[in-house]
Amino acid sequence: MDDTGARIAQRVRLERDARGWSLADLAARSGVAKATISKIERDETSPTATILVRLAGAFDLTLAGLLLRAEGAAGRLSRAADQPLWRDPDSGYLRRQLFLRPDHPVELVAVEMPAGGRVVMPASSYAHIRQVVWVRAGELTLTEGGQTQRLGPGDALGFGPPSDAVFANETTAPCAYVVALARS
Repeated sequence: MDDTGARIAQRVRLERDARGWSLADLAARSGVAKATISKIERDETSPTATILVRLAGAFDLTLAGLLLRAEGAAGRLSRAADQPLWRDPDSGYLRRQLFLRPDHPVELVAVEMPAGGRVVMPASSYAHIRQVVWVRAGELTLTEGGQTQRLGPGDALGFGPPSDAVFANETTAPCAYVVALARS
């Protein structure tokens, strides 16, 4: 990858400091252990997607919004070579930020979920957005609002009201999908 981990560490600390929050304050708001936040801020551990979503939610940001702030502002053109990559250390999924601008209501994210990979996203990560998932290759099992959908290549699913969601690849082959998000 690149130095995204170090930039995430700096950004979490900057967001916390900007609000005048202690580690305990951020822990209480995010549900992430104080020791874990401290390790993230010191770049001693790479946070999982679930933890980043919780931290972003505490800052009233989406995961992509937090990552964008860590990466710096982007222009209208998002060149493939400049698109930030981040690998979730827990599930192994690889996330590529295809397009995101603070002044644009739509963002695009490409995800490669390895065989057996699974990520749980809390409802708070969908509080101010609407999203659609489009599977490009493989199979994705998505459980949202108590309903499970199995999506194959070309299938797309629009999310309903905010609820916990589980993205899982229950097969032995990788899965690739795109997430389109719009701020509501």
